[in-house]
Amino acid sequence: MEVDIVPVEGELNVGPQHPGSGHMRIYVKLNGDIIVDADLDVGYVHRSVEKLSEVRNYMHLIPLVERPAILDSIHMNLGYIMAVEKILGVDVPERAQYLRTLAAEVNRIASHLYGIGILAIFLGHSTGFMWGFGDREVWVEILQALTGARVTNSYIIPGGVRRDLTPTIKEMIEKAIAYQRKKIQDWYKIFVKNPNIRDRLENVGVMTKENAIKWGAVGPNLRASGVYYDVRKIEPYAAYDKVDFEIPVYKEGDAYARTLVRFEEMEQSMKILEQVIKNIPEGNILSDRFFKQIPPTRLKKWWEGQRRVVFPGYYASFRPPRGEAISRVEAGRGELVYYVVSDGSPHPYRLRMITPSYRLIYVFKELAKGARYADLVAIYGSLDYFPPEADR
Repeated sequence: MEVDIVPVEGELNVGPQHPGSGHMRIYVKLNGDIIVDADLDVGYVHRSVEKLSEVRNYMHLIPLVERPAILDSIHMNLGYIMAVEKILGVDVPERAQYLRTLAAEVNRIASHLYGIGILAIFLGHSTGFMWGFGDREVWVEILQALTGARVTNSYIIPGGVRRDLTPTIKEMIEKAIAYQRKKIQDWYKIFVKNPNIRDRLENVGVMTKENAIKWGAVGPNLRASGVYYDVRKIEPYAAYDKVDFEIPVYKEGDAYARTLVRFEEMEQSMKILEQVIKNIPEGNILSDRFFKQIPPTRLKKWWEGQRRVVFPGYYASFRPPRGEAISRVEAGRGELVYYVVSDGSPHPYRLRMITPSYRLIYVFKELAKGARYADLVAIYGSLDYFPPEADR
């Protein structure tokens, strides 16, 4: 006797406290186990950075712009400062540019390891989760040694950076590179080539090249769909025009390709770090325009003694000339854009930040349609979407 099985239509809430949604509510409409539509309810971790900028001076804003993407704070810091520097008309010393590149690539590796660890636990791979966070700690320690802060580093300032590179930090980076290269081989054995992981990721959440462009995808997700686009190559900043590296691109556009891109990007970041350490020029780490304003007694103690910059009084409440500026950087999750407007007062008239995760909201919504419900977390994890970064 044949029995007709009629799919059950229903609606399901995922989050905002669910471990498979992060700080976001996903309202899923189902036909059986097929997702008909997904409504993403965001804003649970809104930080109001753009509005707060209207009553904070430029230096006080540095920790605030870092908060939305805590795990990628160097890029958030760098993009904002680059826009401010355009309005100020400040030249940055070459050594400081190299140090900005170094900090950014260390941060990129740490960010990718975090995202891969989250993807692993979404798929039930607890070892990958622990490895991701354990390996990330190696790079966080380097950032802490370089910047003096563990997570929100506030390292990049108008005209340069706060601290110089030391032989100890160089040694830490060299050891970290040797460790990570060896560990990535283990990652491929236990995670990347794991047949269960491949079954969960291959041909899942496929985003074609055309859709990736139409939907506004950025970063590793865009490159995994066959689009060669990276701000570091298209519009070089810091010292990226002085180092040699490749941009991993895949054409499959599925969750597996997005994962492979991030693993290969970590190798390219380590390649950049080796070149920075080898070729970094001697010189100052702060523009002469600001460096000359530091009292000689403080220079002797902090710069000559510890290779650190003490803020000159100018930074307390400087007033940039009237104007506006746009900056772009290739953050860990993709293109990050800042738009800053100055009205000549000590705080911005307007600050706008367009983050990679903000662009991913629509991408995630579209990729979820037609997928099986069990694949929702695989798609989500492969995109490396970070709710606070989207909410800002």
